[in-house]
Amino acid sequence: MKRIPNFIAATLLIIAISVSCSKKDDIVIPIPQNIEIQDFVWKGMNSWYNWQANVPNLADSKDDNQESYTNYLDGFADPETLFESLLFDKGNTDRFSWFVEDYIELQKSFQGISLSFGFRLQAVLINDNNDIIFYVRYVALNSPAAIAGIKRGDIINAIDGIVLNESNYSNTVSKLSNETITLSFVSENGGVLTPIEDKTITAVEVSDNPIYLKKVFNDINGRKVGYLVYNGFRSSYNDELNAAFSYFKGEGVNELILDLRLNGGGSVLSSAYLASMIYSNANTDIFATLKFNPKHSNQNSSYNFQNTLNVYDVNGNKTTEEAINRLSDISKLYVLTSGSTASASEMIINGLKSYIPVKVIGTTTYGKNVGSITLYDSPATDFLSQSSAKTTHLNAMQPIVFQIYNKNGESDYTQGFTPDIEVKEYQFWNAILPFGDENEVVLKAALDDIRGLTSKNVSTFKYNNLEKFDVLELETRFEKEMYISDDFFINK
Repeated sequence: MKRIPNFIAATLLIIAISVSCSKKDDIVIPIPQNIEIQDFVWKGMNSWYNWQANVPNLADSKDDNQESYTNYLDGFADPETLFESLLFDKGNTDRFSWFVEDYIELQKSFQGISLSFGFRLQAVLINDNNDIIFYVRYVALNSPAAIAGIKRGDIINAIDGIVLNESNYSNTVSKLSNETITLSFVSENGGVLTPIEDKTITAVEVSDNPIYLKKVFNDINGRKVGYLVYNGFRSSYNDELNAAFSYFKGEGVNELILDLRLNGGGSVLSSAYLASMIYSNANTDIFATLKFNPKHSNQNSSYNFQNTLNVYDVNGNKTTEEAINRLSDISKLYVLTSGSTASASEMIINGLKSYIPVKVIGTTTYGKNVGSITLYDSPATDFLSQSSAKTTHLNAMQPIVFQIYNKNGESDYTQGFTPDIEVKEYQFWNAILPFGDENEVVLKAALDDIRGLTSKNVSTFKYNNLEKFDVLELETRFEKEMYISDDFFINK
C-alpha cells in the first residue's frame, strides 16, 4: 500500500476540518453573553410560535450562518424589542402574545394574585357636555376598594381632583396605574351629578377568588335557576368551582345562567372541567381540540369531558382529585357576556354549542380563539420547563402557540360571539344593581327569557351620544389569557 506524502495528508486534514466546520450542527459557537436572552427569544419563537411560517425572520435558515445570526440578534437593544419584531401582524392577527419580564409574577396573576385596587371600572360619556364618569363594575372581596366601602354601581367623576371629560380622559385615566389614587364619588339625579365624598386607596397584592357569587332562583316560571358569577378560569380554585356545582345539584336546579361578563379566560383545563359540570350527557366526548404549528403537530390533541378533576395549589402543584359534580337536567345554557368575555370563556360557548343550545345575552365577546404557553429559557426542554430555566434572569414569553376548535371543527369567532339578546349594561350607568339582583338588567333579560317573555334587545336612549370608553390601565396583560401548562405535554 502506498503511503500518502505528509504534506498531502496535512492538506486533506485541513479540508476535512473545513468541511466539518461548515456544518452548523457540528460546531457550536457560543452566543455572546449580552445577547443570550435574545437567542432564547428567537429560538423559542422559531420552535413554538403559531405563525412561525408567516414571519420571514423566524425562518429555519435564519441561524444557518452563525456570524450573521449573532449580528442580527445584536441589532436589538433588548430581548423584548426583538420579541415584538417577530409578531405576525401585530395588533391585528396577533393581539395576544407578550414578553414576560418576571414569570413568577405571571404565574401568580394566573391564580388571581396581583397588585391591585381590587375593582373594575367602566367609563361612559354621559351627556352632550362631554362629561365622562366611571361606574364600578366589580369589587373584589377584602380588597382595598372593598375595605374603603366601594361597591358595584358607585359612580366616580374625578381622579386626584381632576373631573373627567372627553378632552382630558386619556391623560387622567393613566393615573389608575399609580400606587395610590383619590377618587371622587357622586350621585346622579336627572342628569345632574352631586358630590358625595372622596376616597383614597392604595394598591396591595390582592388574591381574587373567581367564584364570586352562586345563587338559586326557586320559581322562575316553575323552574329552579342556578346563577353563577365566575370571573376567571384559575386552576387553584377548581375545587371551589366544583363545590358551587355541588350546591346547584343539591338544590335541584334545571336551568343555569353562567355570568362571564368579567371573565377574560385562563386555564384551558379548568374550562373543560366547567363544561363537564354543565353538560348532563358528558362522557368522554371531545370538548375542544388544540392544533399547533407544523413543527409540533404531534402535540395536537383534544380536551375531552371529564369525570374527575385535579385540584392544584397556587404554585400549580396537584394536591388531590375530586369527582366532578355534574348537573343532570340542563338542556340549555345561558351565558351573560361583555367585551371582557374572552378566550377560555369563549371556549365554553364554542365547545358546548356543539352539544346543547347556548343563549348569549349581553354584548359581543372579545374574540380570542387562540391560546398560549409560557416559554422559559430552558433550551434542553424545548423551552417548556421552568425548573430547568436559567437562574440569571426571570424573563419568559407567552406567545400564541395553538388554535382551538370544537368537536365540529368550528373556530371562527375572532370577531367575538354576537349576543342573541343584546343588553348594553353601560347604558344603565346610573342604575347598576348588585350581581344576583333579580332586576339587574343583564340577569333580568335571561330570567325573562326563561319566563317565556318576549326577548328583545334591551337598551335606553336617555342620552343621544352615550358612549363607553376603554379603561386599559386597569387591565393586565394576563386578563384575556387562554393557556395550557407544561403538564399538558407531560401527560399527553
